[in-house]
Amino acid sequence: MGRHLLVSLSPCLVQEASMQLEDLRQIHDGYDHIYLSPHLDDAALSCGGAIARHANAGARVLVVTLCTAAPPPDGPFSDFANEVHHEWGLAPAEVIGARLREDDLALARLDADTYRAGMLDAIYRRPDAYNSRDALFGTPAPDDALLYSTRQLIAALHNRAPRATFYAPLGVGNHVDHQIVYTAACAGAGAVMAFYEDFPYMLWDGAFEQRMRAIAQPFVASTIDIDTTLTRKIGAISAYASQLSSLFAEPAALAQIVSNYAENLRPESGTYGERVWLHDIQ
Repeated sequence: MGRHLLVSLSPCLVQEASMQLEDLRQIHDGYDHIYLSPHLDDAALSCGGAIARHANAGARVLVVTLCTAAPPPDGPFSDFANEVHHEWGLAPAEVIGARLREDDLALARLDADTYRAGMLDAIYRRPDAYNSRDALFGTPAPDDALLYSTRQLIAALHNRAPRATFYAPLGVGNHVDHQIVYTAACAGAGAVMAFYEDFPYMLWDGAFEQRMRAIAQPFVASTIDIDTTLTRKIGAISAYASQLSSLFAEPAALAQIVSNYAENLRPESGTYGERVWLHDIQ
């Protein structure tokens, strides 16, 4: 049996205009939901409907994106990183600026505040280790500093917003950054933690089942009705123009792809849904 994770949807304060927070000290106990997004697009891709729904209900939502630092202009860049830049249509010096602008637009469409942690993406953080697609979607390097940094960040966030529900990626698809954030989130620093389905990796044949076998922990599913916010989710995803060709085989079919997946979940109370997973503590 699944559960509906509609907790903390009832705060009566009206959502203010979304803000970009520059300092951890700006984060406070007024936040009801904190989404941990490995990259500049993951929260909108996987949870955009729920984020917009929370905001519609007057809840305060914060998206914390980890990998937002610009790489050194001269690298070093692996051949794989250069291939990725070509795929995005961006020069190395343009990548972060362009993606931050996309993220600003997306989160404004979802009415979410944002804090950017300023860590490096895997291909910049460890060009020696993550130098191919297989490596990027393989086993994280055992000495990857992102794990410690993320654990410290979650502890600091929970200390400043102790009543918030936190959301982290399951790691479906095995992107190393997603896996590391999942591992850090499992410690949780005492936070209430839900794990979201990594989209669009959930569309990969067998990826979800493979990941759940690898995690080997009991979970309970909770489906969130996003009937009224699906359109806003699609609008937010479309803001990440540089990423669409690498995320979707048919970018022009973005709305249909997102809608089909959301409809497939079919929550009991609606037509479209998103799903998160909670550790079963029974």
